[in-house]
Amino acid sequence: MGDAGEGLIDAEARLQERMDELEESRKVAKDKGPKVDPEVARQTESLRLARTELQRQLELTTHQVRREQIGHAIAEIERRLADVGTKKKK
Repeated sequence: MGDAGEGLIDAEARLQERMDELEESRKVAKDKGPKVDPEVARQTESLRLARTELQRQLELTTHQVRREQIGHAIAEIERRLADVGTKKKK
């Protein structure tokens, strides 16, 4: 009965070592990935959603002055997305 207990303890030790190795490899993989600033990600997503909504409005609008306004707004959003993109790369 003592031998069976030793085998079980050895198996648990090997299992724990393997779990530790997997956890360490996850940490290394996580550290290798690009660092994403949550504020930049939030701004980017917000601008993309705004652009999508404005493009939808542009498709539905028939009044020429309003179409020009929406076009200017989309251009501004594109400019801001480019600015956020350069911040992200830094």
